[in-house]
Amino acid sequence: MTDAGSRLTYHLTPATWWAAADPDGPLGAPSLTDEGFIHCTDGAAEMVATANRHYRADRRDFVILTIDLGRVTSPWSVEDPGRIYPHVFGPIDRAAIVAVVAAPRDADGSFLAFET
Repeated sequence: MTDAGSRLTYHLTPATWWAAADPDGPLGAPSLTDEGFIHCTDGAAEMVATANRHYRADRRDFVILTIDLGRVTSPWSVEDPGRIYPHVFGPIDRAAIVAVVAAPRDADGSFLAFET
């Protein structure tokens, strides 16, 4: 499904991976190769909860990408019952990435609320 309107979602990625990505090309992700889609999370609070659930023990620096799904040309869908985890089934257009912020963390590794 694609959406002509604006719908913002978030994608968490290691800062080193983001820095190494081609700034002129669409954004892929390791999960696109491994699982066939790029994971996203709707809502800032849900993004923090997801980061803590899956990456709290991972001490790398991360960035949070704000993505406008209305600008993504790859197909995407939301299939989870809570309807908060969009999956993008292809690369994400650079024009769809509307903000990038460092993911703030506490000393114990917990991800904290962020501002876009």
